[in-house]
Amino acid sequence: MADKSKPVSGTNTPSAQDSIKDWSNRRHIAALILARGGSKGIPLKNIKLLAGVPLIGWVLRAAVDSDLFDSVWVSTDHDEIEKVAKAWGAQVHRRSLEVSQDSSSSLDTMQEFVRQRPEVDVICHIQATSPCLHPRHLREALQMILDQGYDSVFSVVRRHQFRWEEVKQAEGRCSKPLNIDPSKRPRRQDWDGELCENGSFYINTRELIEKGVPQMGKVTYYEMPPEYSVDIDVDIDWPVAEQRVVRYGYFGKEELEVVNLLFCSVSGCLTDGQLYISLSGEEMVSINSRDMMGIHMLQKDGVEVILISSKEDPVSKTLADKLAGHAGCKVMHGVEQRQAVVERLMKERGLVWKKVAYLGTDILDVSCLNLAGLSAAPGDAPAEALNAAKYNCRSPAGRGAVREFTEHILLLKKKAKSKMDQDRIDRMSF
Repeated sequence: MADKSKPVSGTNTPSAQDSIKDWSNRRHIAALILARGGSKGIPLKNIKLLAGVPLIGWVLRAAVDSDLFDSVWVSTDHDEIEKVAKAWGAQVHRRSLEVSQDSSSSLDTMQEFVRQRPEVDVICHIQATSPCLHPRHLREALQMILDQGYDSVFSVVRRHQFRWEEVKQAEGRCSKPLNIDPSKRPRRQDWDGELCENGSFYINTRELIEKGVPQMGKVTYYEMPPEYSVDIDVDIDWPVAEQRVVRYGYFGKEELEVVNLLFCSVSGCLTDGQLYISLSGEEMVSINSRDMMGIHMLQKDGVEVILISSKEDPVSKTLADKLAGHAGCKVMHGVEQRQAVVERLMKERGLVWKKVAYLGTDILDVSCLNLAGLSAAPGDAPAEALNAAKYNCRSPAGRGAVREFTEHILLLKKKAKSKMDQDRIDRMSF
C-alpha cells in the first residue's frame, strides 16, 4: 500500500521546508518530547529498547532528521533518560518536582517549558510512545501552521469501529448505539469511518500553551495512515509495536545496508579481554553462549563471520582457533594492519565497504569502524572506538555485545527486505 499520509489542505502550497526557511527569522519552532521516569505501565518505558533502539530514540531521530526544528528537547526528571536523550541529539529540560508527579498533566509540563524558554514561538509536542513517526509527517503538519495560519494541528487516524454506550450492570437498562443504525449497518467501503487522535504529535502556538487552551483557536488535524499510528501504553503493546516498527519505522536518512560479511575482534568483543590461567598453567577465556548463538544466527542468514586478533592479543592463536571452531568461522590471527587485511578479504569476495559490518574495540579497529557500512563497539569499549562506531552496544564485551549487534544487523536486513517488498507492491499498483 502506498503511503497516503497527507495534510487536509490544498495541493498548491509551497513545501514545508521552503516555508520553514521563510519563517526561520520570525519564529522559533521547538520539538518537545515529555519523558517522565515514573511510568506505571512499563518501568522506564521511554528508554526500553524497541527493535534495538531506545523507544524515545525513534521519535528523536524523526524530529532531528526532519530539519525543521530550531531546537529539539526532552523534558524529563530522570538521569538515565537524560543520557539517552543527549545521545540521540536532544537538549534536556530538567523538569521541576512540581510537574513530575503522577497527577501532573502534559500541559503543566509544557507551560513550565515555555516559561523557561521565552524564545520559543511554536511547540510541537511529540509523544515518545509513537515509534512509527516519520519526518515527513512532522513537515507536512507544520506546513499547516506556517502556510495556512492554523494555531493548532494534531495527528489523527481513521477508525472503522462501531461504538456503543457504556451501561453499568446495576442500571438495568439496554445499551444504545452511538455512531450507527444497527438496522442499516454500513459496509466498510461505504463508510468513511471516524477520525480519532492517535497521540503522535500536537503542534500549538506559544499563546495557546500559555493560556492553557491547546487545540483551540484556528485548529485542524493531520491524518496519518493506520500503519504509522502506533502507540505503546502497556506491555502487551510491545511485541505488536516491535513487528510494526520493523516494517514502518523510520530508520534514518541513509539507505539501509544489507551486509554480507562481519569482522569481529576476538579480545574485547567476543571475549571480555580477560585471560584466565589455571593452577596447571592452562590458559582459558570466557565466551557467552548468547554471543555464539548470535554468530550462528548470522551464518544461517547468509552472513559470513571472520574473527580477528592481533599479535598483542592476550588470546593466543590456539585459543582463537578453538573459538573459531566453536563458532564455525574463520580466524585471522596476528593482524596489525587491519584495514589492509580486511580490504584484501573484501576484494577476494567482490565486496565494498557498505556490504561489510565490523565489531571492534581498540585503536586498531578505528579506521575499519569508520569505513564499514555497519559498525559497532561494545558498551565498555574505549572512547575512540565508541566515537567511530555507528552503533554503540549497551552490552559489554563478552557479555552479549556480539548478540546485540547481530540482532541489529538482522533487524536492518528485515527492514530492507520489507522496504523492497513494499516498493514492489507500490510499483504493481500502477
